[in-house]
Amino acid sequence: MEPYRILIADDEMSFIQLLQKRLSRQGHEVFAFSSPIEALKAVAAKSFDVALFDIKMPELDGLDLLAKAKEVQPTLEVVMLTGHGDIETAIEAMKRGAYDYLTKPVEPAKLELTLQKAAEKGRLIKKSIGLAAAQKTHIGNRPLIGKSSSMLWLTEMIKRVADSDSPVLVLGESGTGKELVAQALHFWSRRADQPFIPLNVGTLPAHLAESELFGHVKGAFTGAHTAKQGLVELAHRGTLFLDEIAELDISLQVKLLRFLETGEFRRVGDPAVRHVQVRVVAATNRDLKEMVAAGKFRKDLYYRLNVVSLPVPPLRERREDIPLLVSYFLNNRFYHGPKELSREAMEYLMAYDYPGNVRELVNILERGVLLSRGSVIQKEDLYYPWESACQDLKLESVEREHINRVLRQVKWDKPKAAELLGIALRTLYRKIEYYGLTPPEQSDHLST
Repeated sequence: MEPYRILIADDEMSFIQLLQKRLSRQGHEVFAFSSPIEALKAVAAKSFDVALFDIKMPELDGLDLLAKAKEVQPTLEVVMLTGHGDIETAIEAMKRGAYDYLTKPVEPAKLELTLQKAAEKGRLIKKSIGLAAAQKTHIGNRPLIGKSSSMLWLTEMIKRVADSDSPVLVLGESGTGKELVAQALHFWSRRADQPFIPLNVGTLPAHLAESELFGHVKGAFTGAHTAKQGLVELAHRGTLFLDEIAELDISLQVKLLRFLETGEFRRVGDPAVRHVQVRVVAATNRDLKEMVAAGKFRKDLYYRLNVVSLPVPPLRERREDIPLLVSYFLNNRFYHGPKELSREAMEYLMAYDYPGNVRELVNILERGVLLSRGSVIQKEDLYYPWESACQDLKLESVEREHINRVLRQVKWDKPKAAELLGIALRTLYRKIEYYGLTPPEQSDHLST
């Protein structure tokens, strides 16, 4: 067990002395107090990884100590100790932000494991907050890139709803920057110092999605050798970003709806109800109304998510933003010396329709940076000789050819192709079927 700094507050002196000695032998730095007032002073003076508070103590009960300690150290994870007659109070403590509760007498091994998991969560959140602070500086110092009316409107709407607790549904084609919108909602809000937890729902097998979201207890299913916190717990007081929400299994949509309405959930295999405060931002590139009509997405979940919807415009509808994006990516994204575009190269980029949107623009620019011979990127550096430079193709045709090219490039490794395309594997399967794409050897066989 990794060494942690542990705070203990319990009015049973013999218990805390025994526990302090046991934990200290394992290398932990332990501060034990029989007075909750003294424990609170310690919280104000030092930073702790985890705390263990008894619920019933003189001077200050465990619930009050929990609240005051959290005010001083918001990331402090607290485990509560209670007698059998105080279970309701312990559950109330969980609702107020306690990590877990244990009933006396407690098994030492169970206590140590719970403290370890609580401390690990605390350190993970602190690390997340550190990353969030860095990202906040980056995002907070610049608007979303664009001067088009649609991007100016989007930026204004993000700022208006950033501090709300209501869910937000971000809509847009693949590659438009929906996660960047979710990040802006988080980092321009009062939650900016709390975790931002992203999850691409489309990458999860249906049987693992519930565990990933809500966690599980030990033995809940085959392979669950230890208990695991779900992402909703890790996102407590912060933002949970659910990308590809349309891919969420219909059976799990009911549980997500309940969580959105109450903030309550159960880990897989655990009857205990837990409570967290999380702002949910969901995103999709699909038409959820059509999915509702087809019975593939719950109507009640759709309306709960769609309190505020933020459409992210495709790049072809905001061409005036392309020079700004090009300048930003060339100056901040690639590290191959100073580069600029020739007039013909910029004209080519301004005329292209970008079925892959901003993500595709980044890929094209990276190719140009790598293939250019000098400091100026020429038009021919931006595409391969076998690619047509003509831009009068229909969007469907361009998308079909792009998907087919990527599949051939990775030798029809579909999971890898889906990752490169930035879409869910299930979405890729649908597009392969829709466009009638087949591997080269299969195509040759069918044509003979």
